[in-house]
Amino acid sequence: MFDSYSIAVSAQMALILVIVLQATIATVAHQKQQLPPGTLGANLRHDSFVFRSHRTHQNSLENAIQIFIPSFIAIFIGVDAFSLSAALWVYVISRILHMVLYYLIATEKNPSPRTYFYLISLTANFYVIWLVLEKLIFA
Repeated sequence: MFDSYSIAVSAQMALILVIVLQATIATVAHQKQQLPPGTLGANLRHDSFVFRSHRTHQNSLENAIQIFIPSFIAIFIGVDAFSLSAALWVYVISRILHMVLYYLIATEKNPSPRTYFYLISLTANFYVIWLVLEKLIFA
């Protein structure tokens, strides 16, 4: 059963690696500023890479549970492996692009360019939830 979900699981692992990479980048940026552990300067805003790297990591953590739980449920209840894999890879790629834009563009503008990739990942997330609900309700 799990062999058919190897592409979906690889997307989950890729997302975990992205989050670990973000944590590493945020830690290094934070240490270069010589701030006390666990603190950000109160006046840091989007023009600070320390702020952006921290927010990128936090944003990924805030959104990870929303994709991991439905995707694990989807695997265990046997949703279509191709649909799940496609949705998860769309999610991962959009989160990577969101991360890159957050690192590169210091803007307080809303919506910022990264917002569009957040919306793509949110749509993929809703699709995974739909796959689970469809399987549970209509199967």
